Amino acid sequence: MGNARLHSISIHPVKAFRSLPLREVVVEPWGPAGDRRWMLVDDGGRVVTQRRHPRLALAAAELLPGGGVRLSAPGAEPVMASVPAPGGTVPVELFGDKVEAVPAEDDAVHAWCSAHLGAAVRLVHLDDPATRRPVDPAFALPGETVTFADGYPLLLTTTASLDGLNSLIAAGDHASEGPLPMNRFRPNVVVEGTEPWEEERWTRVTVGEVAFRVAKPSGRCVVTTTDQESGRRGKEPLHSLAARQRPGGGLVFGQNLVPLSPGTIRVGDPVEAE
Repeated sequence: MGNARLHSISIHPVKAFRSLPLREVVVEPWGPAGDRRWMLVDDGGRVVTQRRHPRLALAAAELLPGGGVRLSAPGAEPVMASVPAPGGTVPVELFGDKVEAVPAEDDAVHAWCSAHLGAAVRLVHLDDPATRRPVDPAFALPGETVTFADGYPLLLTTTASLDGLNSLIAAGDHASEGPLPMNRFRPNVVVEGTEPWEEERWTRVTVGEVAFRVAKPSGRCVVTTTDQESGRRGKEPLHSLAARQRPGGGLVFGQNLVPLSPGTIRVGDPVEAE
């Protein structure tokens, strides 16, 4: 993989909103700067994602200086959410993890999000990613933390594996759904110049000046069947991932990474792996 390079970078300022492409990003110990520091919760404090509300794919969040976000969606006037003042945390639940978060201060922000979904939700902010939420201890080293990402600081995919998956879809029962774009998988970093599925053997990755360890393959869910432009759902890629023969089985695509050092990564950076 001597010619492997960083093809693209994306962050998700609000968890479950559509991806925001970047040319470069600062990698912090808990993930890319600005990635998934905000999320929606329901009246019970539980995370709200595209799993239950595919309409979230239509909402966009632009990262503002200082960590605030500008929220927009078709047919709605944009609204700004500033980083709330420290303190005043409330308990929220994220896939079984209990996390303290700070609600947005402007009621208009909660009203905007609720109107978009047609359900009562609140927007909350992760004030201290260094301490609030540890990485799954089954796959973590001491002291590793993560934001409101599903479980790990970064998700890596490769263009070659997407091509390989789209070939499986084209030969399968739901060929009309393909080819699928990479945004179905919501990665932070996409690598080009590898062999299909090569990343499944990696244990360590270096992108430009930043080193990462590979924690585990990324298990995939119904969100990957959601068209990120329309919010409509199909059968793929889960049907083809289930049919694919791989060691260990399971519906996986991509690798979860944990940074070993801080730094900045840029589109076009060389990628090395072992």
